[in-house]
Amino acid sequence: MTVDIRVIRAGQMYRYYLRETVVGDGRRPARTPLRAAQEQAGVPAGRWMGRGLAALGLTAGEEVTEAQLRNLFGERGRHPYADRIEADRLAAGDSPKEAYRAGALGRRVTATGVDFVFRPQPSIYLLWALGDEETRLVVEAAHERAIVRVLEWIEDEVAVIRYGRDGIYRVRPPGGLVATRFRHYEARSGRPLLHDHVLLSVKGQRLDGKWGSIHTTALYENTVAASALYNELVAAEVCEELGLATEPRTVTPGRRPVMEIAGVPHGLIRWTARRSDQIATCLSELEHEYITAVDDDGELRFLPVVSERARAKLNTIAARKTRPAKKGKARSLGQLRADWKASAMRASGVPADVITSLLEYARVAAAAIRARVAAVVDIALAAVDVTATVFVMNEGGRFHRRHLLAEARRHLALVLRGRRRDPGLDDQVVAAAISAHCLDISEPKTIRGLEAGYRLYAARWNLSELPAPDWDRQPPASPDELSARAVWGQGAGEWEIPRTPLQYERAVLAGAVVREKLRTTTAVRGRAYDVTTHQQAAMPELLLAPTPADPEHNGQEPETAPRQAIDMKALRDLRQSRTDVEALEFTAEQLRHMTDAFTKAGEEARVRTKKYTGPEAAAPRHPARQDEQHRPQQPGLHGPEAGR
Repeated sequence: MTVDIRVIRAGQMYRYYLRETVVGDGRRPARTPLRAAQEQAGVPAGRWMGRGLAALGLTAGEEVTEAQLRNLFGERGRHPYADRIEADRLAAGDSPKEAYRAGALGRRVTATGVDFVFRPQPSIYLLWALGDEETRLVVEAAHERAIVRVLEWIEDEVAVIRYGRDGIYRVRPPGGLVATRFRHYEARSGRPLLHDHVLLSVKGQRLDGKWGSIHTTALYENTVAASALYNELVAAEVCEELGLATEPRTVTPGRRPVMEIAGVPHGLIRWTARRSDQIATCLSELEHEYITAVDDDGELRFLPVVSERARAKLNTIAARKTRPAKKGKARSLGQLRADWKASAMRASGVPADVITSLLEYARVAAAAIRARVAAVVDIALAAVDVTATVFVMNEGGRFHRRHLLAEARRHLALVLRGRRRDPGLDDQVVAAAISAHCLDISEPKTIRGLEAGYRLYAARWNLSELPAPDWDRQPPASPDELSARAVWGQGAGEWEIPRTPLQYERAVLAGAVVREKLRTTTAVRGRAYDVTTHQQAAMPELLLAPTPADPEHNGQEPETAPRQAIDMKALRDLRQSRTDVEALEFTAEQLRHMTDAFTKAGEEARVRTKKYTGPEAAAPRHPARQDEQHRPQQPGLHGPEAGR
């Protein structure tokens, strides 16, 4: 995920941001003015952004001062010009208490904002770091515009102000939000890492002119969807402006692939991932300690298998343990780019001519991809893939619209390969998924359950009979044995430590089962699903080799014939190359087994559908409410809600 979120609280945390984050993660010398410290650190000044600036007398792009930061984020949510307002009111004869209230934005809060960190994929910021000046400017412009678009989406569809007793009323901030943006150029390891810290204030103005607080939980819940949108926008603009294309690359076997710029060598990405290697090494040691830990009676303290939740917590611990010290001497961006190029030539293992001509290599790869891979978006089939993935990856098979939206954006990025799309295409995929493949199981008794963003769904089909996990592997006795069992080509964090099967493997297999079933039956919407064409839009060139010509029909129009199944050998070869989402090691026999399991569960699914939908199963239960799922929420009161 390329968008991270963290709450900013008044007090010590705000002082940390003022000492280090706003000056490029360096050490701000004591009693040094903010702008002078930023110049010494070699980073640009912070800038204001957001549609809510007009209500505060600020303009987008205006430089952020230390006093403004202190008032808005350090003084529990005061007006950026609170000092000036208070002085004017005192001069007008108001009491100190009245003057202080005049500079406040509603009630005082402890959590004064959230820190969104936006960073593009490694292949994009490698082009930014190692390319020419024109490439750098294109990447930075795409990065900035994507941040603005994501912030607008948050303002229009995510952010809500809670007010009333226990926050029972909710309203969109009609004037928008207020945020500051601070740019950083490098990671703690000294490697290139273009990223921006967007400090978003929780203060928003309601229709009646009063100031309230943004519900931070809603921001947390939609971070994945925001990350998927940001990735889409950055990659599409960079590819369109520079003539490039994206391709899926599997970083960790069994996990979701990431979309990287085609033609950028993986060795360069590994060169930037020094911190990741350190974390992975520490993580493997922590996992071994986890599965071998015993209590005073000699019994295992935990399960002998590392679950995904346990692995996430161990990963956080490993990141903290391996966190390096702050950088030393500051360097300008020009010096950094020159040093990065020299270091990449020396330590990455990639030939120097590839590094110096990185953009040209990427353009050649993009031309091959765009010539052979058509950007075919079949909304009906995309809805199948999205629903299957979300159904498997969410605990209990229950999910909200935001989960479908995030997966739809990832799916479109996979299919389009860096091409721009229509702004509402992700909403169309979500609408198709909800209407054709989802059951609305929301609790009608709560107001929260009736809101479009909080309606609860489950899939219409039953995939409970997916292959059972193999947990018979024994944990290694020592780290030495762990190292010996490592497979060449695997990362340090993917050695033979017993883990629960990754959910994404099951999600892709579930999508394959449903697509196979739909391909052999009459399609919804009155036509047959063309699965092969849809898959080809998202697959790499390995699976798109041209069909050998038939000598008997050479030069003639071939007869219409059923499409052949995917070459399973190509899938196995693809898994070894670790380049694509479809690189799962399932066989045709396993796929047939899953198809049989799906057929067996069909009757149960129909019974469950009738239970929730009644005799009119073909039509939505609440047709008017389905439209509300995709219409932006208008400002205004939405009534009380019971529970959260």
